This record gives sequence, C-alpha cells and structure tokens, in this order.
Amino acid sequence: MTKSINTIIIALCCSALSILVYDYFRNDSIDTMEENYAQLVSERNNNSPSALERSSAIGELSFIEPANKAKNSVVGLEAVQVKKEVFRKDQYSKSNGSGVIISANGFIVTNYHVVENADDINITLEDRREFKAELIGYDRPTDIAVIKIDASALSYLQFGDSDDLQIGEWVLAIGNPFKLSSSVTAGIVSAKARSIDIFKRPGIESFIQTDAAINPGNSGGALINTVGEVVGINTAILTYSGKYEGFSFAVPSNMVQKVITDIREYGAVQRAWLGISGLNVNEKRAEALGLEKIEGLFIDMVEKDGAASEAGLLYEDVIIALDGKPTPSKPTFLEIIAQYRPGDSVTISYIRKGSVRTTSATLRNQLNTTDYIAVRKDKIFTDLGFELRDLDSAEKELNATEGVMVVSIYKDSKIASVNMDPGYIITSINNQPVSDLKEFKKLLEAAESQIYLNGIYENYPREWPYKFSK
Repeated sequence: MTKSINTIIIALCCSALSILVYDYFRNDSIDTMEENYAQLVSERNNNSPSALERSSAIGELSFIEPANKAKNSVVGLEAVQVKKEVFRKDQYSKSNGSGVIISANGFIVTNYHVVENADDINITLEDRREFKAELIGYDRPTDIAVIKIDASALSYLQFGDSDDLQIGEWVLAIGNPFKLSSSVTAGIVSAKARSIDIFKRPGIESFIQTDAAINPGNSGGALINTVGEVVGINTAILTYSGKYEGFSFAVPSNMVQKVITDIREYGAVQRAWLGISGLNVNEKRAEALGLEKIEGLFIDMVEKDGAASEAGLLYEDVIIALDGKPTPSKPTFLEIIAQYRPGDSVTISYIRKGSVRTTSATLRNQLNTTDYIAVRKDKIFTDLGFELRDLDSAEKELNATEGVMVVSIYKDSKIASVNMDPGYIITSINNQPVSDLKEFKKLLEAAESQIYLNGIYENYPREWPYKFSK
C-alpha cells in the first residue's frame, strides 16, 4: 500500500515538472515567433515592391509600363454623317471608334470602316483635348485609313515587327469600347494569318487573332506587345451576339506601315501584283501533286504576259516562299505580297513535279506595268463624282500627252450630269495644264465655282471640253 502511494506521488511530481518545463519553453518559443513575425512585418513594410516592380518580377506579364506608354497615344474617334433633307432638318448619324497617333505632328491611323463616308471626324485625346480631323487617305482592301489633326508635340507610338510575333505571346488591346476611353485588355496571340471573310468584299485578310477583349468602339485601336510597340490595328471580332466572345482580329503592323507610307508619299496604296490566282493546298491536292506537306499556295491561273508568266510559273505550281519567307497558306501569301510595290523584284520558291525550284519576278501594278499607279478617291474628287489615277508611261507615250485618267464616275453626280465617260484623260483645268494627280488636285482646290476641263479619249482625234460648277 505504502509502495503504491509513493509511486503516485512520484508520478505527480514528474507531471508538474514537465508542465513547468513545457510552459517555460512554450513562452520562449512564442516570444521568439512574435519577434520574428514583427521583424518580417517591418521588413515587408520597409522593402515592399511597387506594383510595377512586382509585375516586372514576373517577366512577360509586365503590362503596367507598356499600357501607360500606349494609352496617351490612343484616341477616341467620332465619325459624323450628315444626310441633307430638303423640307426637314438635316439628319445626323454617328459612329465611334479609336485611332493610334503615329507622329508628333498629328498623323493618326484607324480603320477605314470607322470613317467611311464621314462628313466630320472628331478626335478626343487622352487629356480630353478635342480636334477636327482630315481624312488623308485610305485603303479599302486592308481597311486602313490615315487621318490628321492640327497639333504638335503629341505622344505617339512606334511600330513593331508583326512577323516576329509568336503564337502564345502576350499582347494588349487599347481602345475606346462603348466610349470608355483608353481601356486596356490583355490576351495572347491565338493565331496568325487568319482569314474570316469579314469584309464581304475583295480584300486582304491575314489577321492576327488574339483573345484580348475588344468590343464596339475598339476598331482602329492599338494592339501592342509587352514593350509598347504597335504590332496590329484592332479591326474586328467574330461574334454571334454583337459583342466580344473570345475572338479578336487585328491587321498586322507590317501591312499597316506599308499602307501608311504609300498614302503619305503617293496619296494611295501602290499595290504589287504577281499575276496569278491561287488556292490553299488541301489534302487532295497535296496527294495528287506528291507534296510532303499540306501547305503552300496552289496556282490555279497564270495571267498572260504578267509577272508570274514571265518568271516561268505555271498552273499547278505550288509557291512555298517569297524572298525566303514561308507561304504556308493563301492569307500568308497575300500578307507578304502586300508589302511590296510595283517594280520590286521578289525571289519565289515553288514546287513543281515534286522538286523545289526558285525563280525571280518583277512585280507589276494592276495595269501590268511597273509604274506607281493607284486609283485616287480623295473627298474632293468623290464629292464631284469621279475616281482618278495618274497615266502610266505607256499611256503617256501612246497619247503623246500628260494628264490624269478618269477611272469611274458615280451615278447622279455632277460629273455624270455633263455626260463624261470613264477613260477620259484630263489634260487641263481652267486652261492650266495638268501633269499628274497631285497638280490636278491643287488646281481643283484653288479653282472658283466654275470648272472647265479639257482632255481627250484614247483613239479619238479631237479634244473634248466639259464645264460644271464646283
């Protein structure tokens, strides 16, 4: 009995001692943890990185700097159309979009469909200044237009190389959806050289596809890479609801730059033609032609005496590269060829009867010459009712004259009312000789209300005068 009591007393003493030891070390541990936690909080507060530093720490997701760099160079755009009424007040309609400032002195690129048929174009900058814009020129096949505002020292964006874009690369879309100025969304490049038949007319569709959200009002805005360079102009969405559903499309920057340069230097795009029509290579064609890969541009027609014909290309040849750039599809081929001008030489790699061959071709214009010729649709011309172009060298030699050619005439226009026909070559305006479109436009702008045109028709021996009011 005594032995059992002694055992119980010893156990109680050991337990008490254990509790004392545990409590001592527990308090010491808590004190240490609290000190460590306080030190961590202090260090975090003293050394906390900014949002920019945090985003920079994760590499490609550094969106803050490029977004801030770009948003001041993307503008809001309002296009106003006026429908004149005889017995009622004029009717006005408005559409909204975006634009990208590309020079300090006010040149802006946007989509043509945003400003098409606009009587007034109003621009709002990020700092809320407002300007009237002038339409400098446009290119319907690529849906690109250039406008200008009277301003200086503007923030503007530079172009990047859209050919260098990779599938999966991060991009930002900046624009004014639903009039929400300078909205920025992020996504990745989902595909390149995408054709979606969105224009419903002859055009060059080789879009950059992204999943960056854009909506009505984004058209004409910037698609930029993570260093703030413009790699595309946002143009379209593929949707059943009319709003964003995960598919956005932009015109590649390399194509845009060519259009802008041509409009600013020549007044219209100088488009190069190879003189073929082609189709995508499908499995059936690849098998019939013995191709190792189902890719390339299958030539299904070669124009007589065109650039391709002179280069030796034939029906059923498959073009696989232009100047070393692969052409796995028709959209890619169109995107690459759109960056050339008439007179440029291009090296063509193609497959014929199972073997890879190369040839070179000198590209032509739509008249099958190497002159810089383009149909001009400046507002001052279309308001009167005609479209014009310069004469090429062959036409000047044939007709022994300089001047400008009337390409088409609008129904019920002032020009139509004087019974002028397409093919008329204008040689003078108000008795002042005309050598080219640049000179003709300048003289037309300076003319008073009455306009006297003199000129000829090919294969007719005499001059034909026309008179109308400006």
